[in-house]
Amino acid sequence: MLDLLSLRADTPGAQHVVHFNNAGASLMPKPVIDAITDHIALEAEIGGYEAADARKDAIRGFYTSTAELLNTTADNIAAMSSATDAYAQALSAIPFERGNVILTTINDYVSNQIAFLSLKKRFGVEVVRAADEPGNGVSVEDMAKKIKSLRPKLVAVTHVPTNSGLVQPVEAIGQLCRENDVLYLVDACQSVGQLPVDVTQIRCDFLTATCRKFLRGPRGTGFLYVSDKALSMNLAPLFIDLHGASWESADTFQPIKTALRFENWEFPYALVLGAAEANRYALNVGIETIAKRNEELCGMLRSQLSKVPGVRLLDEGQRLASIITLFSDRKSAADLKLALKAEHINTSLSPHGAAILDFDQKGMKTTALRISPHYFNTEDEINTLVDTLKNSFK
Repeated sequence: MLDLLSLRADTPGAQHVVHFNNAGASLMPKPVIDAITDHIALEAEIGGYEAADARKDAIRGFYTSTAELLNTTADNIAAMSSATDAYAQALSAIPFERGNVILTTINDYVSNQIAFLSLKKRFGVEVVRAADEPGNGVSVEDMAKKIKSLRPKLVAVTHVPTNSGLVQPVEAIGQLCRENDVLYLVDACQSVGQLPVDVTQIRCDFLTATCRKFLRGPRGTGFLYVSDKALSMNLAPLFIDLHGASWESADTFQPIKTALRFENWEFPYALVLGAAEANRYALNVGIETIAKRNEELCGMLRSQLSKVPGVRLLDEGQRLASIITLFSDRKSAADLKLALKAEHINTSLSPHGAAILDFDQKGMKTTALRISPHYFNTEDEINTLVDTLKNSFK
């Protein structure tokens, strides 16, 4: 059972705004804020290197708490500056050659799609997208057929895309990859912190995420999970540095044994400590509890929005996440966002360029409004948002 009053008391921003932009950057709770500011103060007092050394046990807590979130070990976790950074590091570790296939989906995140196309341009990698089932995300059956026929070097799937509320069947795809011995990369940027994410069930070789979204951590932090299989294959980032490898001789180096080989030496330790607190905060609330609360809030909001004249919900899938995307033929998404902002309600925009393939399938050639509730939001806030939208059409 959620203690909503305590959760909101822990969230200073909730006193000033109605925050429905948690898929962008959530409101940090007080323990996260305190961890960051305390370490900045310590660096100012005794020096950056000295502060990191003094807090090395607390810094280690980032790895153990992230591992607990994902049901893995600390040795499989690397701290990153962002999900995109983590994704790039993972891709750079795979020895692609001309003609290799990356098998992905129509709904993979825009930065990931661009990265695939960059690999295609530079190395001659082929990018293949599995077909969707009508209104229900990627077809596992088509994935299976393409894995069998194409023997991809990598399968890459975004767990929860940046729009549409879709939850992709990453566990079923992971089973296919395991059966066919194919490397598997999962973007969990929008799922960690709002849904249970268990790498032993997903069976992925790499998983990437940010801390600023549903985990409610600081901007500028993320992480990369690396499986024992990937580590045993000696996969390492292309531009490995002294933190991730030892210089053995003039012409040789050796990656370290753990996922730390994917990290760089320079770190914003204050943010890492804040992210560790965000992990612990989510674990203390309970991921299953968070997921249940989010399902209730989003069900209520979708139900109300579906009754607003001129509003079209773009969400699809049998299971829906805490991302609601809508379009109105009566007012642009940008104008709707401004109307909400005038009432201190935070939302965000999902432009056509962020989801070209998905939006084209839906006949969308413009920007949509994205609303992303989280467990600390209230039913009254949902009513306020819907009433404000209705009033903006008058």
